[in-house]
Amino acid sequence: MTLGYTDLPDPSAVRCRSAHEMIERMSDKWSLHVIGTLRKGPCRFNEIRRAIDGVSQRMLTLTLRGLERDGLITRTVFPSVPPRVDYELTELGFSLLDIVAALIVWADKNQSVIADARQRYDEVNTADLTFRPARPHR
Repeated sequence: MTLGYTDLPDPSAVRCRSAHEMIERMSDKWSLHVIGTLRKGPCRFNEIRRAIDGVSQRMLTLTLRGLERDGLITRTVFPSVPPRVDYELTELGFSLLDIVAALIVWADKNQSVIADARQRYDEVNTADLTFRPARPHR
């Protein structure tokens, strides 16, 4: 079945690897939350932490470092007492927003279709997994 997506790039190993790395970054528990929070503008660490329910200080620190390492956010330290640190999306980070938004819309739109497909698959593929007690060794 051809869907007509002839303008998609050839999925070479290098392209797949780089796409996989970014999908992996976005699929961790907190990165999308941080990016979503920073889409409104620069925030301090505790502002981000308060905006994301359930994130620990350590996990937020690790997530921010990973996003900074990937060039998606910047960390700016202001010379003041006490020190002030702001985080904000880079141009690269902002360019990701449309892609993330499209993925969220797609997932919301197809959530029930995916759930139905999983249920059908599980019914077919787990039907033959009936419980059989282990036989004692003789």
